[in-house]
Amino acid sequence: MPQTFFDRLLGKRARDSAAAGVRAPAPQAVQHDGGEHADAIAGIAPADPLIAYLRNGKGAVEIDKLTLDSPAVDALRASGAKLVIPLVNQGEFIGLITLGERLSEQGYNADDRKLLDSLATQAAPAFRVANLVRQQRQEAQEREQIEQELRVARLIQQTLLPKEQLALPGWKIEAHYQPARAVGGDFYDFITLPDGRISLIIGDVTDKGVPAALVMAITRTLLRRVTGEVQSPGEILQRVNDGLCGDIPPKMFVTCFYAILDPATGKLVFANAGHDMPYRRTLGGVDELRARGMPLGLMPGMLYSEAEIQLAPNETVLFYTDGLVEAHNAKREMFGFNQVKELMAQQPGGPALVPYLLEQWHAFTGPDHEQEDDTTLIILQREAKPKVIHEDRTVRAVQGRTLVEFELPSAPGNERIAMGQVADAVTTARLKLPSAKLEQLKTAVAEATMNAIEHGNKNNPDKQVQVVVRLDGAQLAVHITDQGGNVAVPEPAVPDLDAKLAGLQSPRGWGLFLIQNMVDEMNVHTDADSHTVELIVNL
Repeated sequence: MPQTFFDRLLGKRARDSAAAGVRAPAPQAVQHDGGEHADAIAGIAPADPLIAYLRNGKGAVEIDKLTLDSPAVDALRASGAKLVIPLVNQGEFIGLITLGERLSEQGYNADDRKLLDSLATQAAPAFRVANLVRQQRQEAQEREQIEQELRVARLIQQTLLPKEQLALPGWKIEAHYQPARAVGGDFYDFITLPDGRISLIIGDVTDKGVPAALVMAITRTLLRRVTGEVQSPGEILQRVNDGLCGDIPPKMFVTCFYAILDPATGKLVFANAGHDMPYRRTLGGVDELRARGMPLGLMPGMLYSEAEIQLAPNETVLFYTDGLVEAHNAKREMFGFNQVKELMAQQPGGPALVPYLLEQWHAFTGPDHEQEDDTTLIILQREAKPKVIHEDRTVRAVQGRTLVEFELPSAPGNERIAMGQVADAVTTARLKLPSAKLEQLKTAVAEATMNAIEHGNKNNPDKQVQVVVRLDGAQLAVHITDQGGNVAVPEPAVPDLDAKLAGLQSPRGWGLFLIQNMVDEMNVHTDADSHTVELIVNL
């Protein structure tokens, strides 16, 4: 209350005014500005016996008559206080009013006490309301400070993320970043290396707000700097870890998956610093890209193992952060790794996988879900773009609708991939090819691809085998092209079984004869650059 009111109320008999504290346990005294004595109680400890005494007592209390073993009472005496009037509202200790000696140096009489008790009864609710208003203002200021911090964190984060999708001929790359309200530390980056290879990076800082955003910025800067010095994923993570360990705040670390892609060959070399393992979708199912390593910033001197895979045409890799797998529904069930893996197996892959996963994710969490953490997805898919098929009177013009196009490195075993891709295309197109005829086509494709790998491309993994499957009216055409050229493909001859069994001829040499008898028509074309085997199946 204003000083003038106290002066009028007490008839200017108080040398020092009362002070009202904030709500317990840490009351703050409001000082009287006009008195000689300017000190007041700074606060009372929650366990101080004076609080319980004042809450349970009635009316004003003379300090000199208190026998409590109380630091607060000692402080009151030292400040010159003589009388304490508790402010209690609905049994709750709100604060207190302290008075020094009267100007007349006489003690406080019964009338003074009655007046002060009446004042306390009226002042307590007012002080309670004032405290609530002050608390609300303080909370509003804290909320505004938090919002400002989140705005700064978002600005830092969004400024450092790639501005555009990476365009890479022969590849499809799609990145999706979805921030949560409480900003986390997700980040991703693409770096083009001098030799044409591409670094793909995804990471997550284990904290939120400005601290996470700043650590994210430092980590990204270190990754880019070290990438310019070395080009080994494992060594890059090792150097960045050592650089972070001395400066990262306590109980904070960074998970990071670092991969280097050779677009020409499909080779992907990678290392992992404690990040969620990416998934790769192949014709045979979905597997994980496994490599060992501790998160960045925990301990210096860590080593990071490297692994390598060969991405075939139409294979898809999904990189993600834990905001995807650790989302919960209303029952507190987690979306989980297994569900992501199963969903990926159900979808053809490529950029369409992003909206598909997000749709299933939203359906699982529900419409009232509040996103718990940032969510980042990166899709990497190798496209299937075969070379132009050579046409002449032997190999007919490829018309109609393309069912699938892809390339394969000339490596043993890739004929199984070709066989599976063609079978998938036929099944997806719902051509209603009898199962026996489909099995014969698969065998013919496998044999023709094996010939292209071994005889045409000489098992050179840098040379590709191109496969095109087209639907032309009532005919299915499969073209398999290698990069041999110049050498004519021999006419398929009927094998001499007796000579082969007697060891007089090589046990090999069944290929073209077998292929010709597995399909309705087989044509072969050779030019200076390539061989093309055309397989025709009548539907």
